[in-house]
Order: sequence, then C-alpha cells, then structure tokens
Amino acid sequence: MGGYFGVASKGDCSLDLFYGTDYHSHLGTYAGGLAVLKDGKFLRDIHGIANSPFRTEFERDILRMRGSNQGIGVISDTDPQPLLMGSKHGDYAIVTVGRVNNLKDIVNEAHSANVHFLEGNEGDRNPTEAIGYLIDTGKDLEDGIKIAQERVEASCSMLVMTKKGIYAARDKLGRTPIVLGKKEDAYAATFETGAFPNLDFEAERDLGPGEIVLITPEGVEQKQKPREAMQICSFLWVYYGYPSSDYEKINVEEVRNNCGRFLARRDREKGLQIDLIAGIPDSGTGHAIGYANEAKIDYGRPYVKYTPTWFRSFMPQDIDMKKLVAKMKLQPVKAKISGKRLLFCEDSIVRGVQLEDVIERLYNMGATEVHMRPACPPLIYGCKFINFSRSKSVLELASRNAIKALEGSEHPEIKTLEEYANPDSEKNGVMVDRIRSRLRLTTLEYQKLPDLVSAIGLPKEKLCTFCWDGCEGCVK
Repeated sequence: MGGYFGVASKGDCSLDLFYGTDYHSHLGTYAGGLAVLKDGKFLRDIHGIANSPFRTEFERDILRMRGSNQGIGVISDTDPQPLLMGSKHGDYAIVTVGRVNNLKDIVNEAHSANVHFLEGNEGDRNPTEAIGYLIDTGKDLEDGIKIAQERVEASCSMLVMTKKGIYAARDKLGRTPIVLGKKEDAYAATFETGAFPNLDFEAERDLGPGEIVLITPEGVEQKQKPREAMQICSFLWVYYGYPSSDYEKINVEEVRNNCGRFLARRDREKGLQIDLIAGIPDSGTGHAIGYANEAKIDYGRPYVKYTPTWFRSFMPQDIDMKKLVAKMKLQPVKAKISGKRLLFCEDSIVRGVQLEDVIERLYNMGATEVHMRPACPPLIYGCKFINFSRSKSVLELASRNAIKALEGSEHPEIKTLEEYANPDSEKNGVMVDRIRSRLRLTTLEYQKLPDLVSAIGLPKEKLCTFCWDGCEGCVK
C-alpha cells in the first residue's frame, strides 16, 4: 500500500508536509520521501523506514526545506519516491500509490522508444518511473496524466508537483482515495483525512474516480471531471485505514464498530456463553467494541501492544520474523485470560501466522475457550488491484492453503473457488472448519459479505470486493 500528502501554501509549508506525511506511516514500512519547491528549485530526500520511524529519518532534512511553499510526501511500501523528472513538459516531482500490473509492457514500450530506466532491485523497474514515462508521452502534462490514468492496469493515484502547482489525480476507478482540505493560507491533498485536524485543515471533499485537479496556494482548479463508476477498496475500512480517517465521508472507526455489531447479531441466537470480548490489537479493536456494545458483554484487553520499538508484523515476508514480531509486540494480561471464555474480533485472517502463536499463548495462559470473529469474509482470491499485502503467492492465504489441502490442487477451477467463496455452501463450511482446527479455535465465524457492505454503507457496485467473492463489480 502507501500514502501521500501534498500541500501548497502562501507561507512556509514544510512542517505541514512533514507531519502530514508522517500521519501515513501506518500504510508502509519500506521508504518515505519528501519533495519541495523552494526558491524555484526542487529539493528531495528519500530514506528507508524499515528500522526507524519517518520522523526520525527526516527531522534533519526538513530543516533545509524550511521556506518552501509547496511540497509532496509519500510513505511507500514498494519503491523509493518521490521521483524528480526532467521532461519535455518541464521539471516535476511525482508520487504514486497503487499497483501497475502491466509494468513490463510499459517498460518494453519505453525501451522501444529508446527511453531508459534506472535499475531497481534484481532488475525490477520503479513503477513510479514508468508512470512518469506515460506522462511524458502526452502533448502536455495534463494530457500525460490522463494517459497514465487510462493506461495503467490495476490502479494508480498520484500527486505531481510542478512549478505552477500540485496536480492531484485519483485512480480512474477510485480504488484509492484522495481528499482535499484547506485552511486560511493553504490547500492540501491527502490519502488519510486523519492527517488534517491537528494541522488545522478542514476536509473539503473527496476527488471522484479519475478526477484531476490543480492545487495552488490560491485554491483548487478542476482539470478533469470525475467518472460515475467507482471501485474503492473495501479493505480500507476493514484494516488499512486509520480510525480517525474518512473515505467518501464514511468514517473508518464507525464502519469497524458496525462490523462488530453485525457479527454480534449473527451470534445472538447461538447461545454462546462468553466472559470477555476483545480485539486483536490494534485493527481488531474497533470491531470488538462494536461487538461488545451490541452483545452487552464486557470488553477487555487480554493482550496489549508494545509499540515503542516493534514494527508491523503484517509486513515482514520472512515467516520466522513475522512470528517473532507477533510474539514480542503483544504482551498478554494473564488476569484477563486465565479461566476465561474469550471471543476475539480481528480485521481479517490473512495468512494466520500471527494468530497461531497468539491463540497458543492464550491457552497456555489458562483460557478455557477462544472464539474468533473476523470482520470480513475469507480472503480467497488475493488482491490484484492494489498492493494489499506483501505475500509472495495467493497460496499463502489461510483460505487458499486450506483449499489446496482439501482439493489436492494449488489452482482449482474458478467454479470451485466460487463454491468456497459462497458462505452457504458445504465447501465453505469445510474450509472454515479446517482453518478453525489449524488455529485451535473453539469456534470461527466469518463476516457475511452483505453485512460488510451494509457496515460500510456504500452500494456494492461502488466497492471492490474481489478478494472475497472474485467479483470485479460492474466495471471490467
């Protein structure tokens, strides 16, 4: 994933840029970057943030950026950004968030036109640089941004900073957000609206799918109108988004509370006897609060997260490292565990690596029952539209791992996957029970997709639900 923040100000924008970008640190752990326009010149810094926080890495760099009146920043989980581009359209800086499935085709096209790329790791090309190539094929910068929006297969939202202002361009299907904000002397664009309040910005509106605007210290000028069709990622509300943020004017924490309420309503008739409702911290917390309030059962914290030094266990690809991080950053509270029947809400079960250790430790601490309620359906198809996770293969997903064991095939037919995705099918029940058994859970019940859609509050055709039901909505 990743996140961005851009600001154009009548005065110094550097601190707004610094803190606004930092408020996206939950979206990535690979690299952070800032670029500003100061005295008519572009300045840029990029640092790895895998082992130290964004603010620590950039607190010296921001000093030399003081006095700039516009800038863009990014937290990236895939490639170093921002990039400074020198082109026939003039110099500009660019950040992108998304996924370019046809990257190889774009790079080959560029090579045929005698355009070269900088080498990435193991020969990979930087997708943001490929977007820059597409922009440079346009008759002007605005035309080039439109070309890039059309050509990218999957998704791409971007901020492009020029000497006359910052272009904000949302993905053509709105899979990732861009929200505009303003205060007395500045205008901004952000992925997360949670970045606005403490910087005194008021959220103005969401850009629509495919919309392009030019942001200057004087205001926002629309350059391309939005499209009607939208496929915003549902998982933004389930997991990725910060609780204080809104997408399409729908708050993340409210949706998570709603998810918990729906889970509790489904459980109401089952006669479960539960002593304590809890969330797997932190992303399961909002779901668990909603469940506890609906079920009228005590909410508590059998685990607390130690955050000062441990990074996100969702991100490391190495399984041993994931297990170490998951173990070390969650501290058990034995008084809330021993002799208790516990029900946990979680945002999702992706691989299940973290949960295996968490659940084993609960039993070792004396829990008598452990029930799990993920806030979304089983992840079966694997995201192909944004960089949802850093899994190397869809087979790492807990659901697909179970399907492989049950079917004896790594790649079952599409119809077979559809059966497993159907919550009312026998195959789905067998798959869920296999996951339950592997994790040693007393019961495991996933969220129903109609309930998740209702929890968000947008029509299903405006949401991307591909990872759960294989449906690409009304747009191909």
